[in-house]
Amino acid sequence: MEEEKRREHLLLFAWATAFVAILGSLYFSEVLRFIPCDLCWFQRIFMYPQVIILGIAIVRKDFTAARYSLALSIIGGMISLYHYSLQKIPFFQDYAISCGRVPCTGQYINWLGFITIPFLALTAFTIIIFLSLAVMRQQKEENER
Repeated sequence: MEEEKRREHLLLFAWATAFVAILGSLYFSEVLRFIPCDLCWFQRIFMYPQVIILGIAIVRKDFTAARYSLALSIIGGMISLYHYSLQKIPFFQDYAISCGRVPCTGQYINWLGFITIPFLALTAFTIIIFLSLAVMRQQKEENER
């Protein structure tokens, strides 16, 4: 029973991470009026459903949902990493693809010289990846007993 509570807490923390990421993205676009570039939209596509998936998983105590969350976070994280590379690595900037109305190399924020919006998304995806892996590991250990 204690292991189940631990998995629930891990899923809840993953859900909270996705929820805060969504609130942040909506704040940047709807309050501050930052227009998302195409890569930002793709990152949103992989983050937004996680609030629903993880929320349902918590209510139903369905720990297998961590697999879906893991898959979404890995793909979203790779997009975030590529996007962050476009912003911060000159080689990638020189060969950046066209990214719609707003250039993907643009930086609306640049806190402390390295924290940009794709960096924040990458951080959220990374947290969810580790939490999903922890849930899956604990589920596997439970099944082996």
